[in-house]
Amino acid sequence: MKDIMNERLPISKSFPLKVRFFDYEHFSYPLHFHSEYEIIYIKESTGTRFLGNNIAQYQAGDILLIGSNLPHFLKSDAIYHTGNTDLRVKGTIIQFEKDFMYYAINHYPHFIKIKKLLQDSIRGIYFSSAKLQDLLAKLPLENGLNQLMLFLEILKEMSETDNRQIISTSDFINETIYDTARIDKIISYLNKNYTRHISLEEIASFAAMNAAAFCRYFKSKTGKSFKNYILDMRIGYACKLLLMEDISISQLSSQCGFDTISHFNKTFKKNMGYVPSQYRKTMLKN
Repeated sequence: MKDIMNERLPISKSFPLKVRFFDYEHFSYPLHFHSEYEIIYIKESTGTRFLGNNIAQYQAGDILLIGSNLPHFLKSDAIYHTGNTDLRVKGTIIQFEKDFMYYAINHYPHFIKIKKLLQDSIRGIYFSSAKLQDLLAKLPLENGLNQLMLFLEILKEMSETDNRQIISTSDFINETIYDTARIDKIISYLNKNYTRHISLEEIASFAAMNAAAFCRYFKSKTGKSFKNYILDMRIGYACKLLLMEDISISQLSSQCGFDTISHFNKTFKKNMGYVPSQYRKTMLKN
């Protein structure tokens, strides 16, 4: 278990839900875990799934709910590694924070079934449901409140369907011990400073490491380079500020830590699929 990766996702209380389609040649992410919940709908692909203490085959149509900190990874069949361009790995992935709607789910009787669903997900849950497939295929096409409402409908359906199966065995205990003290200290520092320029030398010195060692360590713990991690944090903050109509794009760019507005526009479109002005217009109309 030494090689397991602690992935850090750019999800916050302001933006607790991350939804997207995926389209790969094959799955490539190594064995990892993260504090957030994750739902994976595999529209196309076959291979082997590793969740908790279970190893099994997966196929097109499978839906997985992966609980907080549950080790997992998906391995595509060998044929997907041959360069056959007719074969693709496609589907929908949803990631949401572990404290998503915490008060409502833990105190309102309306959410009792969803609360039980999330508790059971610490062992992983498999679903076989045409209705869920349809809902999951639609979710990335929605925005704002409409997306959130559809997501709650998905959780409701997951909590009520009989077409589900808990994946890991009842005696599964997640005993993996992770080196979190140092990386938590680093992430906390970045959370307070990411809107200003942070050099590699500065953050490496803060972590009491040389630059090369820091880069290897940070990538092994988060799954991302230091540069890309900072950019993700800045884009997440930009998404929040874009919903404030009294701030211009140029002001926002500077406030988020970008040197030029052209760099901001290019990075934002690469990450979000829209230029900032289009994103603001799309979100505010929902």
